[in-house]
Amino acid sequence: VFTWGKGGHGCLGHGEDLSNQLLPKKVEAFAGQRVVAVSAGASHNLALTADGAVWSWGDGAFGRLGHGDQQIQLLAKKVEAFA
Repeated sequence: VFTWGKGGHGCLGHGEDLSNQLLPKKVEAFAGQRVVAVSAGASHNLALTADGAVWSWGDGAFGRLGHGDQQIQLLAKKVEAFA
């Protein structure tokens, strides 16, 4: 998975690096995993890995990341409700 563009709210998934990315940059959280689907929102993202796990990152306002809170996730985090 590669992301680029506006880096605010952790929506690119590059950890503490919230800078804007002018070129595609690999999301290291998925190293060694096979991602089969991705969905991008305005300030958050979701990914589905081949093992059936759902991952989310970015702005968690209104619980949109599925982690039971409203925290910003700077790195992809597995949604435990689907584990």
